[in-house]
Amino acid sequence: MHCLRQEVLPPSGVEFVASLKFTPSTLSEAGPSSQAGRTLFNVVVARSSLLRIFEVREEPAPVSTQKEVEKERRAAVRKGTEAVEGEVEMDTSGEGFVNMGTVKSAGLNGAAHPPTVNRFYLVREHRLHGTVTGLEAVRTVHSLDDKLDRLLVSFKDAKIALLEWSLSLHDVITVSIHTYERAPQLIAIDSPLFRSELRADPLSRCAALSLPKDSLAILPFYQSQAELDILEQEASQARDVPYSPSFILDLANDVDKRIRNVIDFTFLPGFHNPTVAVLCQYQQTWTGRLKEYKDTVGLYIFTLDFVTNNYPVITAVDGLPYDCFALTPCSTAIGGVVILASNAVLFVDQSGRRVILPVNGWPPRVSDLPMPPLTAQEQTRDLQLEGARFVFVDDKKLFLILKDGTVYPIELIQDGRTVSKLTMSDALARTTIPAVVKRIGDDHIFIGSIVGPSVLLKTARVEEEIHDEDVAMAEGPATVVDTSKTVDMMDDDDDLYGPSTIADQPAANGTANGAVDNVRTRTVVHLSLCDAIPAHGPISDMTFGLSRNGDRLVPELVAATGSGHLGSFSLFQRDMPTRFKRKLHAIGGGRGMWSLPVRQQVKTGGTTFERPSNPFHADNDTVIISTDANPSPGLSRIATRSSHSDITITTRIPGVTLGAAPFFQGTAILHVMFNVTNVIRVLEPDGTERQSIKDLDGNAARPRIKSCSICDPFILIIREDDTIGLFIGEIERGKIRRKDMSPMGEKTSKYLAGYFYTDTSGLFQTFLNAEAPGEAATSTLQGAMNAGNKTHWLTLVRPQGVVEIWTLPKLTLAFSTTTLATLDPVISDSLEPPALSLPQDPPRKPQELDVDQLVIAPLGESHPRPHLIVLLRSGQLAIYEAVAASPPADPLPPTRSLTLLVNLVKVKSKAFDIQHTEEEQKSVLAEQKRISRLLLPFVTSPAPGQTYSGVFFTGDRPSWIVSTDKGGVRVFPSGHNVVHAFTTCSLWESRGDFLLYSEEGPSLVEWMPDIILDAHLPARSVPRSRPYSHVVFDASTSLIVAASSFMNRFASYDEDGNIVWEPDSPNISFPHCETSTLELISPDGWITMDGYEFAANEFVSCVVSVPLETVSTESGMKDFIAVGTTINRGEDLAVKGAVYIFEIVEVVPDASLNIKRWWRLKLLCRDDAKGPVSFLCGMNGYLVSSMGQKIFVRAFDLDERLVGVAFLDVGVYVTSLRAVKNLLVIGDAVKSVWFVAFQEDPYKLVILGKDPHHCCVTRADLFFADGHLSIVTCDEEGVVRLYAYDPHDPESKGGQHLLRRTEFHGQTEYRSSLLVARRPKAGDPEIPQARLICGSVDGSLTTLTYVDENAFKRLHLLQGQLIRTVQHVAALNPKAFRMVRNEYVSRPLSKGVLDGNLLATFEDLPIGRQNEVTRQIGTDRATVLKDWVSLVGSW
Repeated sequence: MHCLRQEVLPPSGVEFVASLKFTPSTLSEAGPSSQAGRTLFNVVVARSSLLRIFEVREEPAPVSTQKEVEKERRAAVRKGTEAVEGEVEMDTSGEGFVNMGTVKSAGLNGAAHPPTVNRFYLVREHRLHGTVTGLEAVRTVHSLDDKLDRLLVSFKDAKIALLEWSLSLHDVITVSIHTYERAPQLIAIDSPLFRSELRADPLSRCAALSLPKDSLAILPFYQSQAELDILEQEASQARDVPYSPSFILDLANDVDKRIRNVIDFTFLPGFHNPTVAVLCQYQQTWTGRLKEYKDTVGLYIFTLDFVTNNYPVITAVDGLPYDCFALTPCSTAIGGVVILASNAVLFVDQSGRRVILPVNGWPPRVSDLPMPPLTAQEQTRDLQLEGARFVFVDDKKLFLILKDGTVYPIELIQDGRTVSKLTMSDALARTTIPAVVKRIGDDHIFIGSIVGPSVLLKTARVEEEIHDEDVAMAEGPATVVDTSKTVDMMDDDDDLYGPSTIADQPAANGTANGAVDNVRTRTVVHLSLCDAIPAHGPISDMTFGLSRNGDRLVPELVAATGSGHLGSFSLFQRDMPTRFKRKLHAIGGGRGMWSLPVRQQVKTGGTTFERPSNPFHADNDTVIISTDANPSPGLSRIATRSSHSDITITTRIPGVTLGAAPFFQGTAILHVMFNVTNVIRVLEPDGTERQSIKDLDGNAARPRIKSCSICDPFILIIREDDTIGLFIGEIERGKIRRKDMSPMGEKTSKYLAGYFYTDTSGLFQTFLNAEAPGEAATSTLQGAMNAGNKTHWLTLVRPQGVVEIWTLPKLTLAFSTTTLATLDPVISDSLEPPALSLPQDPPRKPQELDVDQLVIAPLGESHPRPHLIVLLRSGQLAIYEAVAASPPADPLPPTRSLTLLVNLVKVKSKAFDIQHTEEEQKSVLAEQKRISRLLLPFVTSPAPGQTYSGVFFTGDRPSWIVSTDKGGVRVFPSGHNVVHAFTTCSLWESRGDFLLYSEEGPSLVEWMPDIILDAHLPARSVPRSRPYSHVVFDASTSLIVAASSFMNRFASYDEDGNIVWEPDSPNISFPHCETSTLELISPDGWITMDGYEFAANEFVSCVVSVPLETVSTESGMKDFIAVGTTINRGEDLAVKGAVYIFEIVEVVPDASLNIKRWWRLKLLCRDDAKGPVSFLCGMNGYLVSSMGQKIFVRAFDLDERLVGVAFLDVGVYVTSLRAVKNLLVIGDAVKSVWFVAFQEDPYKLVILGKDPHHCCVTRADLFFADGHLSIVTCDEEGVVRLYAYDPHDPESKGGQHLLRRTEFHGQTEYRSSLLVARRPKAGDPEIPQARLICGSVDGSLTTLTYVDENAFKRLHLLQGQLIRTVQHVAALNPKAFRMVRNEYVSRPLSKGVLDGNLLATFEDLPIGRQNEVTRQIGTDRATVLKDWVSLVGSW
C-alpha cells in the first residue's frame, strides 16, 4: 500500500529563539509615530522543523477598547439627541445627571510622546527538512558592508547552516552548511539519544556545537577584511567565504581529562580570545548513590587560541552540587557565571569562589557546600527548580522563571568587587511556561514556550527616591509589574500573563546610594507585556465532535492541548466557520450582489445638501443591488432596508448587472449592465436614472461586457471580444464621459483582465526619468498633491501575458512584466515600453495559462499591505506581496517616463482543480449554468478593535484569502459547494456581515466569534487552566468526556498503613504524583456538567466510548464510557489498575441554570486489575482491555459486571489497541506490533502474525483502502512503519511474521490517532478508503492518505526530481531526513510513503520549472497537480 503523509498543522510553540537585525527593515529610521511604526529587531523562532522570522515593530498604541465601546454607545443614541461638540453629554442611565467622565480634554493629555506598543509581525515561515536544535545570531565579515546579522541554525543530525537575508529574493538564502554527521563521535550506537546544543561567541569570533563523547565542533569566523586579505595572499586565490575551516575539539583529550559528561556550556564575554565555560560531571551519580558520591559537578573555563591550537584552562572549580543543569554568563562588570541546580542557585567567579542561594531545604542534605545563614522567611521557602529558566535583566539582577511560569527576581549583592551573596524577592508575576528565555537588547525579554503562547516582555528601569523611613524594608531586588501598560494588550485569559502576585511595595535595595536631604534613589525594574505569539502546544489526545455553526452541524476536531495552567481545548475546523443570520430569498442575486453605502441628498430652494445622519453610521451600507440571469435577458433589483429590518425591493430593471459601486464620493450609484446593448448608468441614491451612456460603435452595438472594474472616479469595462473602454466621472457636473486611451496603444488592442487599485499605504512610489521631456513638472506636482493622499492605479493584462500597471489620471506606464503569467517567485519592472496586443486572425482561443483574474488588494490585520492575487485559467492561484524596491542604478530607457518602485514577492501558491466547459456554447442555458470565478476584496470587522482585509474567491472552489499579523497569508475553504455572488454588507449595522449566494440561495452570514486565523486551520481555543490527558466524544448525547490531570502530593505507606516518610521541616515537601478526574463537558458553553474523582494516587491511562451489549435498549447495544486507570503505590510495591464503566444519563436540569437538558455520569461497574490497565477498545460488542502483560476480552453482563471470555499473553507493556470488525492490532513497548483475530465460537484470540524485530510502538492502527490492508505503527523516535500481512509471501513464514514494507522518519512521535473515512467521490455511501489523522507531541497534526498505484509512481518520481533540483532552505537533504537506519535490510525501506512537505514545494515553483521537472519524469504538470489536489486537505 502507498500513502501520502502531510502536515496539516506544523509544530506549535517556540523551543529556540535568536534576536538579531536580520532584515533591512531593522536599519530604517522611520519614527514610531509613522503609521506602520519602526522595526526594532527581528526575532527568529524555531520548533522542531518549523522556522519563523518575525519583526518586532514599535507603533502608536491603538485606541483603547474603552473608546471603541464609547463609539458604539454613541452610535446607539437616537438621532438628533446626540451631544453637539463642546456640549456635555447626558448620562444614559436615565437619571439626567451630567456624565462628566466622558468630557474629553483636548490634545493628547499633554503627552510629548504618544504611547507606543511593540508588536510581532510574521515576515517568513519555512518548514525545514531537518529538526532544529539551536539558533544563534552572528556577525560575519559581510556584516561590515550591509550592517545586518547572519543566522546560524543547528540541526539534530549534527549540521550547522549559516543563513542570510537576500534583498533580491526577499527571503533567507543559505551561505554554507557544515556537517559533522560522519564524525567518529556520531557513529556510536547511542548517539541518537544525544541532543546537540549550539552556542556562539558574543563577539561572533566562532560558534560551537556540542557533539556526543564530550566534543565540540568549532566553526571560526573571520572578523575583518584584513584576515581575509592575509588568507588570499597565502592561498593565492580569492576567498569569499566568511569562515575558516571548522574542527572538532575533544574536550577530554585536548583540554582537560576531567571534562567528561558535559551538562551545559557557554561562551563568556569580555575576553581577548573566545572563552568557554563547561559544566560537567566527571563521576556520575544519582540520588541513591549520594552516600558514595556527592558534589560531583565541576566548572571548567578555558580559552580557544586558533593560532597556536592551544586551549589552556584558566579556572577549574570542583565540588558543585550533583544536580546542576544550566549555566549563564554574568556581564563583564561582574565576571563569572551563574549556575542553576534543582534546589539552589549558585554564583561562581573566575577565581573559583562559590556563592550559593538554597531555594528549599534539600541543599544541606545533598551537598557539603557551606550554606549561608538564612532568615526566618528564607527558611520556609520551598521551590523546585527542575524545568526552570533564568535570564539577566541587567548587570546584577536576574529573573528566575519556574516551570509553572512564576517569575522570581534574584540580585547579586557585591561587597566591593566580589559578590558576597544572592538575594531573592517574592514572586513577581506569572507568565507562560518557559522553554527558552532570551534577553533582547537592554529592555526586552522573550519567553518562548513549547506548551502555549510565547511572550515578549518589556523591562524599564526607573530611578525612584526612597526616604530614610523606608530603608528598613526587606532586602531584595526592586521590581514591580506594570499593569497600566498591559491592560490594553491583555488577552482574554488575563491570568496567563497578568500579574498573579503584584509586589505592592517595591522592596528597597539595601545598598542604595546615599544622597542629600535623607533622600536615596534605587533602580526599580518595571515589567510589562508587549505581545504574544499564539500556540496551542502538544496534542495529548483528540477526537471528532459536532460543532454548531449557527444552525449547521459541522465536524470539529477537539484536541486536548497545552500543559499546566496553559491546558486548554483547541478546536479545529476544515473550513472557515460561518453562521447564517438570515435568509434573503427575495433579492435573488445568482449573478452578482453589491451592497453599497450611498448618502441621500436633499434639495431645498435649488441648493443640494446631504441629509445629516448619525456620524457613526455614516459609512454603513444603504442599498443592495442584485442581479439574476433569468428571466432572459436578466433581471436586476435595487433593494433597501425597511423600518422592520426587512428587505424592500424599490426598483426592478430588465438586464444583467455587471458591476455597481458608489460614485461621486458616495452620493450616486454607478451601474454597469447589459440589456440588448451595454449601458453605463449613473443612478441617484433612490435608484432613479441620472445619466445613461450606451456603449456603441457608431450606431452598432459593441460586444457584450464580460467584466468591469469601478473605482470612483474611473470605470473600466472589458468586452467579450477582449477590447476595453475607459470612462471618467466629472464631479462638478455629476456626469461621466469617455476617457482618452491613446497612451495605451490602439483602440482595438486586446486585454484579458483589468483592475483598479487605490493605494492608501504609501508603498506605491514612482521614480521619474530625468531624461523624459516635459513630463517631470506636471507629474511631480501631481505626485506632491497625492503624497499624503490616495493614489489610483490601473492594472491591465494583455493576451501574450504582459501585465502592466498604469498611473491615473495621466495614464503613464509605471510597471511592465511578462513573468507574472509564469508565476515567478520575484517580479520586478522590466522597463519595457507599452506592449502591442492587436487582434489576431483567426481570433485567439483561451489557453490554460492565460490570466483569468487579477486583483491588487490590501491583505492584513493591523496594517494591511498591498498584495497582487492572480488566478490562471488552469486553476493556479498565486498571491504576491508588494515590497518597496530601491531606485534603479541605471537610467531609465527613453521610452519610459517613470517606474514603480515596487517588487512583487510570491508568498502563497495554491492549485484548484477547475473544469472549463466548452467556450463555444453561447446559449441561454449555458449562460444560466455558467459559474463566475471572481476575486472580490473585502474588509470586515468581526469584533470591536479587530479588522481583517482579505479577498473572497467565488465559484465552485469558494475560498477566503486572509492575512494575519502573526500567521501570514492563509487560504481557507468556505465550506460551500458553490458561491455565485459575494459582498460585504453593513445594512444591518454590523461590520462583520457578508451576503452570499450559495447553493442554498442568498443569505446573510458572519464568521463565528472568537475564531483564530493565525494557524493553518481555522481554530478556537477554550482555556481550561488545567491540562487534559484524554478526550472522547459521546455520539449519542453529543457531549465530551475528558480526563484532566493534576499533580498531587504523594505519601508512601507500609502494610500496616503507617506513613513511611514525611517532611521534617517547612522547606521540605512531599513528592508529587499524577492524579486524574473525569469530567463530563457540554460543548455548547464548555461547562462541566458532572465529574468523577479518582483516588489521590490513581491516574487515567485511557478513556474510550465503546458500544457494549445491554438489556436496556431495543437494539441490544449502547455506548458506554470505559476508563482504564493506573494506581501508583510507590517504588517498593507493584503498580495496580482498574477498569470503570460509566453511563451518561439525563437528569432533571436545575431551573436556575436556564439550560434545557442536563446530564450526569453514572458509575455502573468498577473492576480491579492486578496490573496497570494501559489501553481499552471495543470489538463486536465486547470490551478489550490490557492488564500488564495480558489482553482480556470481556462481555458486559446485566449492565453491572464484566465477564472475561478470552485472554492472550502478549508483550511487556501494551501501548495501543485498535480493532476493526474482529481484527485486533496490539502495540507493545518492547515487542513491537501483533496482529490478532477474535472468534466467538468457541471464544478464542488467534495470533495471525507479529513483527519479529523488537521496537517500542507508541501507536498502532489498521489502515485500509480499496480492499488492501496495512498496519501503521509509530515509535518513540517518530518512525512511521507500514506492515503487510501476507501469508502467501515466503518471507512471512506462513503469515507468522508481519512484513515490514516501509519505514518513514516522521521525527516526532504521536500518541493519539483517529481513523476517518475518505470518499474520493463526494456522497459515496461506501467507505472505500481510510484516512489516518495523527496528533504529535510537538503540536503538529499529520494525515496519512492512500495513494493509488499510478498516481504514486508519478509523485514518487516527482519527489526524486524535487530532492535533486530544488534549492531547499538551509541546504538540507529531504531524503536523508526521512530515511531510517535498519540493520536487517541492505537498502532503506523508504519507498511507500510520500513526503507531503517536499511535494508541496512543487506548487510554489514557477510554471517553467514545473514543466521542466515533470518533462524529465515523462508526464505533464496538469496531471501531477491534479493528483496532488485530489490528495491534499485536512479531512
